[in-house]
Amino acid sequence: MVLTSMYPESPSQAGMIAGIHHIAIIVADLAAARRFYIQALGGEELAANYRAERDSWKVDIRLPDGAQLELFTFPDAPKRLSRPEAQGLRHLAFRVLDLDSVIARLGNFGITCEPIRCDEFTGARFTFCADPDGLPIEFYELYPSAHLCTERSPGYNPPQSYS
Repeated sequence: MVLTSMYPESPSQAGMIAGIHHIAIIVADLAAARRFYIQALGGEELAANYRAERDSWKVDIRLPDGAQLELFTFPDAPKRLSRPEAQGLRHLAFRVLDLDSVIARLGNFGITCEPIRCDEFTGARFTFCADPDGLPIEFYELYPSAHLCTERSPGYNPPQSYS
């Protein structure tokens, strides 16, 4: 597996941003979050550091595309408002190549996903589950040519290629 670099390959690719480096998530139960993001989703733990002055853990996890998640613990952090939906981060979405395999793997960890839905604009399949703290997690199937949904919005024009 080839990991993408966090730096542009050439000056012509340099812009304001080159991509996502990391996403930081405050968790209530670090063990449950590690099980979810590392064991169930397949992330790789890069480092775990306790910061005594903050009474806080910081765990760095690398995703297959090179992006990272940072898991933090903070004493007495308030719970996240997920429902009803509020302003700010709505959900975290991961690209997947085989949605059915992801759902089956998550099921092996006792994680239940919502029924598969269809993106009304692309025809791609996706589903959601929640992380241990209730953060909505989406799995969006890339290159869904073998599983394109048939329920599409009027005026849907499928892309010529997913490459």
